Amino acid sequence: MHATEEITVRVLKYDGAEYRRWNARLARREGSLIVLDAAFEFDVQHHLLGDIQRGTRTIEYYWLDRWYNVFRFLRADGSSRLYYCNVNRPPKLEDGVLTYIDLDIDILVQPDLSYQVLDLEEFAANAARYGYSEEIKPQVHAAVAELISLIETRQFPFGETSS
Repeated sequence: MHATEEITVRVLKYDGAEYRRWNARLARREGSLIVLDAAFEFDVQHHLLGDIQRGTRTIEYYWLDRWYNVFRFLRADGSSRLYYCNVNRPPKLEDGVLTYIDLDIDILVQPDLSYQVLDLEEFAANAARYGYSEEIKPQVHAAVAELISLIETRQFPFGETSS
């Protein structure tokens, strides 16, 4: 794979409906880790993150064998603005498309690595609405616990200062 390879990211709901899609550049691939470099293609108003301006860069960390991913939002000078973690089914990468099923729970991490777990109610509502399988709940709770451990012990990718 070359460093300029374009990847399309597709985010699905549990029922398979596409929820979001964007393009990113493959920055690095090591084992199950895929690191993408992306920029917002249009302005987004986020209920917690506020205005995310078009052109805002994110470094996105995906593992093909883990139930979460991590987005590092960058400031214009390249420093970390925040980290945003998504709990999801492990992604699949096929023919330049990385697809994952979002499982609602997110963790917002500030540059000082303080954090808050978000959307627990949304997870409970969607678990009932979509009929999440029994394997999902323990995997989701394990993913949240693993992310919190990585944050609290400042393990990769938390505390990363460059892409």
